[in-house]
This record gives sequence, C-alpha cells and structure tokens, in this order.
Amino acid sequence: MKRVVVTGIGAITPIGNTVQEYLDGLQAGRSGANLITLFDATAFKTQFACEVSNLNITDHIERREARRLDRYAQFAIISAKEAMESAGFDSEELSKLDLDRAGVIWGSGIGGMKTLEEEIEDFTNGNGTPRYNPFMIPKMISDIAAGHISIQYGFRGVNYATVSACASSSHALNNAFDAIRLGRNDIVISGGSEAAVTKVGIGGFNAMKALSTRNDDFLTASRPFDKDRDGFVLGEGAGAIILEELEHAKKRGANIFAEIVGGGATADAHHITAPHPEGLGAANVMRLALEDAKMSISDIDYINVHGTSTPLGDIAEIRAIQHVFGDHAYELNISSTKSMTGHLLGAAGAIETIAGILALNHNFVPPTINHFTDDPDLDSRLNLTFNEAQERKINAFLSNTFGFGGHNASVVMKRFEE
Repeated sequence: MKRVVVTGIGAITPIGNTVQEYLDGLQAGRSGANLITLFDATAFKTQFACEVSNLNITDHIERREARRLDRYAQFAIISAKEAMESAGFDSEELSKLDLDRAGVIWGSGIGGMKTLEEEIEDFTNGNGTPRYNPFMIPKMISDIAAGHISIQYGFRGVNYATVSACASSSHALNNAFDAIRLGRNDIVISGGSEAAVTKVGIGGFNAMKALSTRNDDFLTASRPFDKDRDGFVLGEGAGAIILEELEHAKKRGANIFAEIVGGGATADAHHITAPHPEGLGAANVMRLALEDAKMSISDIDYINVHGTSTPLGDIAEIRAIQHVFGDHAYELNISSTKSMTGHLLGAAGAIETIAGILALNHNFVPPTINHFTDDPDLDSRLNLTFNEAQERKINAFLSNTFGFGGHNASVVMKRFEE
C-alpha cells in the first residue's frame, strides 16, 4: 500500500474565502452567521445562515462561464484552484504530470439546488410553456463539479462524485485515499462543495425542525453541546484537498501538510434522520478508521466532531467517543467548528478536515464557540474546547461526519514523518 500525503488545500467558508482567512477565523473564534442576503427570508421561521460573503466570482471565473455554473460548482472550482496553487502545480509542474493517473473525487450532498429552484419558479411563473435553460441539467447534477475540475486541469484518471448527505466529502476523501494507496492514481483533487442557502433549502430544513430559529441572536445560534441548542445553522462553501502519493510528492519537492493514514465508513441502520441514540454507527466508524490507520486511541490528540448543535446528535456522538476512547477521551481536545461556519452539509467533511490540518500545522485547537450553559447530560470532564482556541501540539486528529440516511464517515490524518 502506498503512503498518501496532503500537498495542497483550498477553502471558501463563511469565515474566510481563502485558507489564510479561514485559519484567521478559526483562531479568532469568529461566527459566520448573519441574516440571509441571498433571498428574502422574512417569511421563513429561520431568517439567518452562514453565507459566503465578499466573494466576487468573476475575479476567479470568466463571466460567461460563471453563468453556466451553479453556485456550488463555482465554489468547487475556486477552492480547487487555491489547493492546486498551494500544492505548487503551476503550468510547468502540470506539464510533468501523467494525466491518466490524476483524478478528481468530489462530494456534494445536494448539488445545484438553486438552479433547480430557479428553473421551476421560471416555469410556474410563465405561461406554462416548458422552456428550460439548456444548461439546467449540467448545472444541477451533483457530479458536475468533479467534471469541471477534471476538465480544467485535464485530469483523465478517476473521476466521480460521492453523495451521502453530510458525509459526502469525507467519503470523497477516503475514496481518493484508496485510489492512491492502491496504486491506481498518483494524485487526486478531493473535497466537497455546497450552496443550499436557498428558499427550498431553508424551507425544507425548517419543515423538519432541524434549523435553529434564534433569529434575534443569530450570531450565537450554532451552539454545539450547549444545553439550549435548538438546531443547526445552514452554511455554504467548499474545501479542496490535494492528495498525492508520497514518492510522487517527494520527487517534485512538494510541501507536505499532513499524511492521511486511515478512513472508515459505516451505517447506523436506524432512522432516516435521527442518529442511533447510543452512537453505535459513530463508534463503529471511528474504530474502523483507527484500525485502518493502524493507530491506537492514545495516538489521537484532537477530534473535529460532527457536532451540529442538534439535541440528539451531539449527545449520541459524545457517547460514541467515550465508548471508543474510554479514559483517553479526557486527554483529547474535542471541538465543533460548525459553531463558527455553520453546517456545510456535503462540504462539511472537507472544510473540517482542513481545520484539522491547520490545527496540526499551527499547533492550536479551534474552539467550539457560543457555549453558555453546560448540558447536564454531557460529561463535564471532557475538554470540548469551549469559546476560545487552545494551544496544543497536534500529532494526529480524527474528523467525523454523519449524514441523513445513517451514513457515517471518519478520516484520520497525522503529522508527516519520513
């Protein structure tokens, strides 16, 4: 089995539109929540979200091409570009690649929701004549971001999308890891993107009673592990990670951010939206990821949890961590960066894995902000990294993501050593 390393990262998030801005936001414990600007949300139960702001798409994508892309695909292309640049892939380096062994595996839980919403509105508000934009289907489908990225760089290796709700981009990373360690590809651009802050997105999650409705205090509405949490805050954005076979990376003198060493995938087989109450699937996926990484529980310093700020989900995940890690759970730092970014659905695993990579490279643990009241159902001895970032040397971390349908995925990365 080949060793696989991270040589590039790119991020567009509600707390920063580049990796550096994202890092600054994580270290500062900044909330990305605000009142929705992408549409008039005054009639909705939830009127706020974690939107990407101050991003001029046409600074990165030619105007005509941008019009042919859904927002989720725009995010994907821009974040992938930053990741490729950080990996040192200028035109000269690209010319040296075996493009048949370079691929893209990208995750999105929903894909082009805004495109579909707009096209249906145009039809129903028209005269009934079925005139749809010829780009509607290629803008909408969840795999198109992977296709656009591969076309941009000429990558002819593995190419597909993973769709597993909020676990989508973690599954994408694990699949990219497999594609390289099994020797089938030398490099894979992986990650995920989502742009579901739309009328349908907010309305649909409101109907499920999944979103916080704290409209008068939106900045602190995402409250993982707080006694008064009342649902998640919807976010949008993208995260791109360049995975590369170690010897391939060393040969071209690439900077190495981290080594990916394990991944796991399980199902709860319990309920379409609720987690297993004892966190059975979550516990199993963490065990599998650690086994795959050939690591013991004591090797892990930090867990970036799914931690959505929902009453049931937060409790179930903590139970799973305590079940797997035992007494070592008290030695861990645990945090939910969704407290800052909101929940990016299918892109969550990508940006949260990048948060772990940044923690590892900058010796800090991102905080779980917006903690006001302890939950008596949670063990107070756990270090949930409340409200402020903490200094700590991270040698290895685990990132969890869980999706509707009972999909669970975990990724394990560690500090690179020869």
